[in-house]
Amino acid sequence: MAISVFDLFKIGIGPSSSHTVGPMRAAALFVAALRERELLERVQRIEVRLYGSLSATGVGHGSDRAVIMGLMGEWPDSIDPVQIAPRMATLLEYGELLLDGRLPIAFDWVRDMRLLDENLPYHPNAMTLIAEGEGGELHSDTYYSVGGGFVVDAAQAAGGRLDQDHTELPYDFSSGAELLRLCRQHGLRVSQLMLVNEKAWRSEAEIRAGLLKLWQAMQDCVTNGLREEGILPGGLSVRRRAAKLHRSLQELGKPNVIGSTMSAMEWVNLYALAVNEENAAGGRMVTAPTNGAAGIIPAVLHYYMRFNPDANDADVVDFLLAAAAIGILCKKNASISGAEVGCQGEVGSACAMAAAGLAEVLGATPEQLENAAEIGLEHNLGLTCDPVGGLVQVPCIERNAIAAVKAINAAQMALRGDGEHHISLDRVIRTMRDTGADMHDKYKETSRGGLAVSAIEC
Repeated sequence: MAISVFDLFKIGIGPSSSHTVGPMRAAALFVAALRERELLERVQRIEVRLYGSLSATGVGHGSDRAVIMGLMGEWPDSIDPVQIAPRMATLLEYGELLLDGRLPIAFDWVRDMRLLDENLPYHPNAMTLIAEGEGGELHSDTYYSVGGGFVVDAAQAAGGRLDQDHTELPYDFSSGAELLRLCRQHGLRVSQLMLVNEKAWRSEAEIRAGLLKLWQAMQDCVTNGLREEGILPGGLSVRRRAAKLHRSLQELGKPNVIGSTMSAMEWVNLYALAVNEENAAGGRMVTAPTNGAAGIIPAVLHYYMRFNPDANDADVVDFLLAAAAIGILCKKNASISGAEVGCQGEVGSACAMAAAGLAEVLGATPEQLENAAEIGLEHNLGLTCDPVGGLVQVPCIERNAIAAVKAINAAQMALRGDGEHHISLDRVIRTMRDTGADMHDKYKETSRGGLAVSAIEC
């Protein structure tokens, strides 16, 4: 399985990569399949069936709306988030869905949008789409949103192909040990090795331009998050805090925050809160590697770029490439899906990735980088995914800020050592996988346990 940095980092919309971005992509792929089969004009009805975690927390995560937008021909990297609410209001008022953005068909929300309390094989995030015409069913398919916006259909899942890319890479690796061996053998830093692998898909100029485009999207997300105020949607009455915190930090008289650890960490908190508040509001952001954990990597990268006077675009590229190497290991050997292994797979993976990226641009050896990632992930093991109300707000927003600071500390600790440590990153990733398998389903993005239930009881 070959995974690109652009698989792990994707421009999309909030609030969830697995519950919003993935379902929208699945629905858009379904429309594309109808188009390829020349069936679009014959469709008279579409039925949507959401299963497992998509059903349990789909409404709070916007899965239902995301599917509708995908059926309308929209994709998460290009849709204007502002247009979703009015288009949904029109559909609900008139009971009409513009299939592929141009073909009106009747859509009865109660009848055609079904949230089913059952699980399908292969993954908790499952959905089935059925297109019917005058003579009955025209086409149907089942899709699995396996985390980070990755989507596979039923045939791929049944064949054990949770990723269909089999590109041959010059330095392919499936473990941290293999990554370190390849770096030593060829005298490469982690970011350099990743850059060579990325060239299997696109030119170096395209890689650098693409990564800087992602960085710009991260910056725009922070800027928007610092501008917006008020109450987040969803009914929990969670108030945005980033804008107020930003004003407070600006009023400090521009202290020497480089020499003040506490002040610097407040800026890290600010960046993370800004991103995740935007995500919770359904705004434009970057999966890193998921939406629920989207604030960690941007916060740490903002921290480095703001407080290092010598930082430049080359550092951004190296940071994201090195972070992606760790994300690849987490995805290949465990999961980045909260519905599969709990929040350790989302926030834990993102924390490890951010620690690795920061260590890389601070001059870490590959061994120190692996140590930084191990520290970041190890101290998120067992983290449950129990969003209150099925919304990516409590505890998700604050959790990103905490993990961003933890990633910085992990990088600092690793850089003070020589890369030698007791527990390898590979063992920690395997432990995350095994812990996720042992974890009760109510703690894996179903809002049926943990804080989600405690909040109701209070």
